[in-house]
Amino acid sequence: MRRGRTGRVTGRRRSLLVALAGALAALLPALALSGFTVDDALITARYAHHLARGLGYRFNAAGPVTDGVTPLGWAFALAPFAAGGPLAALAAAKAIGVAAWTLAAGALALAVDRASGRPARFAALALVPASAPLAAWSAAGMETGVVAALGALAVALPALGWALAGAACAGAAAALRPELLPFALVVALAALAAPRAGGAGAAPPVPAGARALAALALAGLPFVAVAAARLAIFGRAAPLAALAKAPDAALGARYALACFLLTGPVALIAPVAWRALPAWPRGLLAAVAVHFLAVATAGGDWMPLSRLVVPALPAVVLAAAHVASAAGARATALRIALALAGQLFVMIRVGPTAARVGGDRLRVIEELRGALAGAEVVAALDIGWLGAATGATLVDLAGVTDPAIAALPGGHTTKRIPGALLDARGVDALVLLLAEGQALASPWTASRFARGVEQHLARLPGAGEEFAPAAVSGVPHLRYVVLRRRAGGEAAGVAPR
Repeated sequence: MRRGRTGRVTGRRRSLLVALAGALAALLPALALSGFTVDDALITARYAHHLARGLGYRFNAAGPVTDGVTPLGWAFALAPFAAGGPLAALAAAKAIGVAAWTLAAGALALAVDRASGRPARFAALALVPASAPLAAWSAAGMETGVVAALGALAVALPALGWALAGAACAGAAAALRPELLPFALVVALAALAAPRAGGAGAAPPVPAGARALAALALAGLPFVAVAAARLAIFGRAAPLAALAKAPDAALGARYALACFLLTGPVALIAPVAWRALPAWPRGLLAAVAVHFLAVATAGGDWMPLSRLVVPALPAVVLAAAHVASAAGARATALRIALALAGQLFVMIRVGPTAARVGGDRLRVIEELRGALAGAEVVAALDIGWLGAATGATLVDLAGVTDPAIAALPGGHTTKRIPGALLDARGVDALVLLLAEGQALASPWTASRFARGVEQHLARLPGAGEEFAPAAVSGVPHLRYVVLRRRAGGEAAGVAPR
């Protein structure tokens, strides 16, 4: 009895150390890149702030209820922390994302430990701290950190003996991110081949068909429930972003290929070793492949650091551990080295810039808050930071929060906004982003702007007579121009710079 108890204690200590190592491998790079964020994170934060104020699920305080947040329910999760404003909600979202991913990475490390008895399996864990996408997106203030955590648990829990719990986590992830549905279904079915908790005799046998149906229900019904709720509330089952950002197959294919080469899946290219794998790790490989195909079909993403593939990267790590256990040591070392080379290229090339994004956004907010004072209706493409800088009604030129603009021709940065729309909405201020390295020209309409919709607005007839520049932000790569509608033909302008 004493020996058995000692063995159990030793096993628990080992599991604790392995989990702690996995958690630290996730936490340290996340802290290093904790300054990263994107403009869309503050869109959700504004919804959360209005929920906290009792104004309802709306982007503009006096505007309609709109489907401007793809992960339905995420804004409600942030609302308890959002009374202090969108920036308070953003801070909470960042902390939640890092905490969720850190804890899930501990479970992932335990799953890697269970992959086999060969030490080579632990080489796959090197993919976690080297991943700038996992680190940055866990701290970005989007739902991605929580979804990555759910993706990790979806593959870790079956490896630890809880297949249906993993299916439930996969379903929750697909409910938040629709493109994850194929991944969730494949993982849920593959998990049925993973070892069960407590051994084969731990529970009465359940028919295989019933377990498969239960797994599919847990993985698929949350997605269906969210789609049904959207249909009932907003009149469409797909998120508004799907209408605002029409998919581009060619762009999606390039995006998926770049992500494959730079985020770690290169470590899985081992056709000979695949034949030696059991059904469960083969299912992991299939789930990763299916997700990359889904991302390509969805048209990729405009955000940096491979956001759409991040939730599947924990599956890449666990699958790589299984492949390492079935392949030769030299081949494993080569594959892991190639995968790490792609990851470290991103970490070194993009990481330092990504870590500065949040600070730069805060600087823009503070610089232009005064120039926006008194504005009642502001039109812009990047409405996230504007929602933290002003309480004015915002006209979303991308259509992400605005169904009428989402339906206009063009992509989310190239909408053909008619001049009459600005008048009909009562727009008294425009905020446009100058192209990188460009200064404000005189007249301002001769300036080169960063995105198609901004260039289009600058070329509208009479734009120069109706609006005049009031301020330009000083952050070199975020040169936003605030344009105020002229009163009586005159407006206080700023010198071109």
